[in-house]
Amino acid sequence: MRNIIVSEFVSLDGVMEDPQWTFQFNTDEQNQFKYNELKASDALLLGRVTYEGFAAAWPKVKNTVAEGVVIPDDFADRMNNYPKFVISTTLQEVSWNNSRLIRGNLSEEVSKLKQLPGKDILVAGSCQLVNTLMQHDLIDEYRLMVFPIVVGNGKRLYRDHHDMKALKHVETKTFRSGVTVLTYQPHRM
Repeated sequence: MRNIIVSEFVSLDGVMEDPQWTFQFNTDEQNQFKYNELKASDALLLGRVTYEGFAAAWPKVKNTVAEGVVIPDDFADRMNNYPKFVISTTLQEVSWNNSRLIRGNLSEEVSKLKQLPGKDILVAGSCQLVNTLMQHDLIDEYRLMVFPIVVGNGKRLYRDHHDMKALKHVETKTFRSGVTVLTYQPHRM
């Protein structure tokens, strides 16, 4: 069974929207971490807003440089060629290479994806989708890349209307830049 891995850039105050504020902390070791994470998966699960941003940006990225940031050799190829499952109630079609629109019952559709053979399915950004997946207990692992910055304004990863979710700590990794990756899994009793 495949795992749903939520991987997010988050500020100390929980903001995850429009992460331009992450660039000042970028390092090769963080890029390698994200690359290894991508290699451990073979599909992306995206909400509409993240899909639209990625679909506009990634096809233009050359394999080694994205907005002046050096990235591992085939990172862009993987982003552009991996299967992408896009959850949306408003999109009519998706055009980015190897993308499929999912408009049905989210819980059923994602449960079906998890049953297919393959590696992990990676969720990035997609705040509304993450909250819905969490409500349906469909997330197998949370990887929160916490940046040492208070952004102040912006969309926060978790909303106020959730039931409490107990998580168990799996790993903590700190980079030289001060960015810390906190990895948790649901604590299922």
